[in-house]
Amino acid sequence: MPGDLHNHSTCSDGSVPIHRLPLMAARAGLDTMAISDHDTLHSVRYCYEHPVQDGVRLIPATELTGYDYERQHRVHLLCYWPQDCPQLRAHCDIMRQRRNQCCLQSARELEAIYPQFTTEQALEYARDSGVLYKSGIMQALHELGLADNIYGEVYHRLFGWQPRGTVLHSPEYFPVEQVIATARAARAVLVFAHPTVYKSMPLVRRLAAEGQLDGIEIDHPRNSEEDKEECRQLCRKYGLIVTGGTDFHGSNSAHPRPVGTCVTQDDQIERICALAKRYQG
Repeated sequence: MPGDLHNHSTCSDGSVPIHRLPLMAARAGLDTMAISDHDTLHSVRYCYEHPVQDGVRLIPATELTGYDYERQHRVHLLCYWPQDCPQLRAHCDIMRQRRNQCCLQSARELEAIYPQFTTEQALEYARDSGVLYKSGIMQALHELGLADNIYGEVYHRLFGWQPRGTVLHSPEYFPVEQVIATARAARAVLVFAHPTVYKSMPLVRRLAAEGQLDGIEIDHPRNSEEDKEECRQLCRKYGLIVTGGTDFHGSNSAHPRPVGTCVTQDDQIERICALAKRYQG
């Protein structure tokens, strides 16, 4: 059976605790799931400690964030079966500190805008991750009746990119080349996540041609059909793994997408596992 290889829990910016995700996959008819929380080892350690839960094989993963400074946009890289190493720990620790600094500053500014809002309430949503995300701030605002949903008009006014949100503070991200080097140091299988989301096709073309990628996430809710077709061609040309994942965030989503909306086929999952064994061999 296929597997969903892109999911988030309360270990980063998802709304569902990590221990509840495998049963959701089982009920969707899946036998494999990757839990790929942002820039953290929490999901990695959980899946190594629970290789099978509720009849579902769990693949350790993390989604690392980088920045394409040439084109001025973020990049997400899915890392499957990463090994603990100093470079990966440093990346996760620094990103945790930088995200917290930015969101704590946003929260302090929001306290001056909304008397009902407190930073302490927003921090309740960071208990599992140790990181205050914008989604946690929005959950607090929603609970207070100050926003009608997580990623609606209020979110875009406060945290949007164009025009820039009134309380948006963005962390400094590592260059994508450095993040790739970190993934390689961790001996992870490296898959470029959702190229359409950050308009990353020029970068995907270059990295694929340079042999920097092991795979591309093609089946994703926000990938365009045009980009999907080009990514399939790139995977055929360079022998890359084809993956799919829902990018599940639970209620912290603009649109409802249950686990299993997008999947990776069995043969591609086995390619990931075989390549991980070779890297770690």
